[in-house]
Amino acid sequence: MITKNEIYCSFSDAIVEIYNAAVPTRMATADLEPVSIESRKNWFKGRTPSHLPLWVVEIDGIIGGWLSFQSFYNRAAYHATAEISIYISPNFQGQGLGKKLLQESISQCPNLGIENLMSFIFAHNEPSLKLFSSFGFQHWGLLPKVADLDGVKRDLIILGLNLVES
Repeated sequence: MITKNEIYCSFSDAIVEIYNAAVPTRMATADLEPVSIESRKNWFKGRTPSHLPLWVVEIDGIIGGWLSFQSFYNRAAYHATAEISIYISPNFQGQGLGKKLLQESISQCPNLGIENLMSFIFAHNEPSLKLFSSFGFQHWGLLPKVADLDGVKRDLIILGLNLVES
């Protein structure tokens, strides 16, 4: 079940816990140290149910993952473009939750006023690249060796999906 909840603070512990589980893997975030709920307070406040929501997926009352929309480049001309991020708890990876969240996000974009979706994914994160590609996301850009993950330079790939027919 995907929960589209306006009271994000009720999920904040689980969301931050899932995010922090990704930090040591060096696969999905450029944060090198865990974050706190307090440090993410403004990020939580930046999610708006009508345009840039934060959704969680629950399995038997346990939050197994989440997806967030956020402003791309925070400029008015980009109002119909959103960046999305997906994080799945290690206990629920490989069970199709990312696919479920991504599918729901794409289907809800017209209701959110979103015409383009983007995701920034490390080039070595093959599971995420495969997931997004399976939904028609295309390679829109490459930022070579922009991340230093424990002394290893990593590329960042920009994937995008245009949802409006030309």
